[in-house]
Amino acid sequence: MVRDGYYYALALIAAALLVGWFARPAWAVIPLLLAAFFLWFFRDPERVIPGAAGAVVSPADGKVTAVWIAGNAEKQARISIFLNVFDVHVNRSPIAGVVRDMRYQRGKFLNAMNERSAEQNEQNVVTVEGDGQVVVFKQIAGLLARRIVFHPKVGDHVERGQRVGMMKFGSRMDVLLDPAAHVQVKIGDRVRGGESILAYLQPKGELAGAAQSAAREGAC
Repeated sequence: MVRDGYYYALALIAAALLVGWFARPAWAVIPLLLAAFFLWFFRDPERVIPGAAGAVVSPADGKVTAVWIAGNAEKQARISIFLNVFDVHVNRSPIAGVVRDMRYQRGKFLNAMNERSAEQNEQNVVTVEGDGQVVVFKQIAGLLARRIVFHPKVGDHVERGQRVGMMKFGSRMDVLLDPAAHVQVKIGDRVRGGESILAYLQPKGELAGAAQSAAREGAC
């Protein structure tokens, strides 16, 4: 449970007591139901983090709404995940590595399903580098999500699947990957933060070694 859930719930329970005391007891049901909703919304379940080499795990729960493979129009592979209000909103690091950059961008609050939201909405853009690979993920606000939380600082080391923050009340997560990433998901898939594998990345050292081997074989 994220502690914010307790704050919301306690405030609503107090409101229910006041309403029940000074007005009608039946009216107290509404704030009590809202308190129960907030306790449920801010749930933080444990996840089994995959140990496979090169795995990039989903930083959020939700539905995959777009998968762009790098090509003429895209310089990076991109996976978009939509979180509705019923999804777990705790965010996790997609890979193990060091937080190299974090940039908060003020913006609009368009529907997170709108493709323009990826660039125009309020968002937090995080860059993590590990095993010679760089993964960028964007915590993007939506119509209802008006607060984005990210705990690590630039220079901090994070583990794959580590809790790093959250987005409140529905939003979007975009993940940008190396063009050579082997994407494992498709549009319509449901993913779980820290547990579902979005793609596999090959360490840059291995890629360089493979290229050198291929060059030597070609020379022979």
